[in-house]
Amino acid sequence: MKKEYRDYVAKQLENVLSIDSPTGYTDEVQKYIADELKKLGYKPQLLNKGGVFCSIGGKKDHPLTFLAHADTLCAVVRHIKPNGHLAISNISFHPGQIETENVRVISRFDGIYEGTIQLENPSVHVNPDVDQKREIEKNMEVVLDEKVYSKEDVEKLGICSGDVIALEPRFRITKNGYIKSRFLDDKASVAILLAFAKYVKEEKVKLPRRVDLLFTVYEEIGHGGACGIPEDAVEIIAVDMGCVGTDLDCTEEMVSICAKDSSGVYNHHVVDNLIRAAKEAKLNYAIDIYPRYGSDASAALRTGYDVRAGLIGPGVFASHGYERSHLDGIAATFDLMVSYLKKDRFDD
Repeated sequence: MKKEYRDYVAKQLENVLSIDSPTGYTDEVQKYIADELKKLGYKPQLLNKGGVFCSIGGKKDHPLTFLAHADTLCAVVRHIKPNGHLAISNISFHPGQIETENVRVISRFDGIYEGTIQLENPSVHVNPDVDQKREIEKNMEVVLDEKVYSKEDVEKLGICSGDVIALEPRFRITKNGYIKSRFLDDKASVAILLAFAKYVKEEKVKLPRRVDLLFTVYEEIGHGGACGIPEDAVEIIAVDMGCVGTDLDCTEEMVSICAKDSSGVYNHHVVDNLIRAAKEAKLNYAIDIYPRYGSDASAALRTGYDVRAGLIGPGVFASHGYERSHLDGIAATFDLMVSYLKKDRFDD
């Protein structure tokens, strides 16, 4: 990966992470992605459901779609408590991963309000049982940074049940290339796809098959890839996060090729060809099985798309928490896409 694309992907990652895009509240990030693609000379399309589709060229044979999702984990306001604090309805967070996190409560019509997720009665000088088990929907809440002391005070702000609670990403890149942030799953791969589109355009790459990009916005609740893939697509590859953890070989500095996740095995030919491409490019890669994972590709298969599917991504540590990856893993994922498309591998 050339330095100019490495720098570009780092900047795009910072930009997309700065945009709150919890599942169901993604208009701003969709507009940003579409505008970036237009700047590169493409003609992106917004889906009715939400998401961005863009064809980046190539021969008509064996169309391939790369997918990445721009939506993130979140929570919503369950109800307003009598003391003005907000009860939480959770979407996939673990209690230990969000306690004391700064949040933005996005009201439907009346602005955005800051707050913090806390345990009920969190002071060690007051609560003798402060080490009690945390349960998001039972004893954790959002404390607003507003002078509110009752349900009525909060309602006057325009906050109501169902309003989005977006967590601070806390993005940073260390001097030795480690990326730390929430929501690297999957905004790291959103940035990779944008960089790939830039590479194809600026290097005047002659793609051996038509290549389309699909940025989905409902992956975190399971149906991101259920629409938007062209009917003539024969192959799809989800570019998501590679898992880092016990019994897995991937590290943050690598690209992971997934052979199987919780939805089942990925297409044998696609996995084989991804491995061949990684070897040909002499990439730092791992082949892994993800025990608690599903992707946009598996959502597409459940929908009934007649496609061969694969899954790759940069290694991400502490998924669904305060995550960590590395620019080397980002570069390896980009380079795997480049190597995969140096020829039409469909018949291999």
